[in-house]
Amino acid sequence: MKRAHKTLRAKVRKIIRPAYPTQPEKAEISIDEADDLYREIRIENRLMGEKGKEARLKQGAEVEVQIEAIRKPQEARHEIAKLPIL
Repeated sequence: MKRAHKTLRAKVRKIIRPAYPTQPEKAEISIDEADDLYREIRIENRLMGEKGKEARLKQGAEVEVQIEAIRKPQEARHEIAKLPIL
């Protein structure tokens, strides 16, 4: 069964160096089609290449962000809570 999905164009705006050596490097990605307040996302800049080798994003790189639905949304269920009378 094929999942519902959408692919969005994006660009790596900047690479953020960690403040401490124990923290991971981050990549800030700007999604062109997103609303202004939700346009940027930050992810750990550590990807897996096609042959299993580690890869990193570079500033200015054109990327695609794919949104994929895992399952159908369930209908809202309304339940009446019975609370004790005090």
